[in-house]
Amino acid sequence: MSHKYRVNQIVRITHPRISDKRASASGIYEVTRLMPADHTGEFSYRIKSSGFGERAVREGEITARISEV
Repeated sequence: MSHKYRVNQIVRITHPRISDKRASASGIYEVTRLMPADHTGEFSYRIKSSGFGERAVREGEITARISEV
């Protein structure tokens, strides 16, 4: 099994928590680092958004941003 997303890929948090002060208003982030799988086998990522710094998320918490045409 390998990571679904890659470094520099633009992603969106799928279900941001309303009380999450770390979430950006747009929900758009850039993957900055791939992290190892946890004990359940799910991979994690470091993501960043301008003005909101970096945070760690699990693979199930993000989705690839769909390009707007």
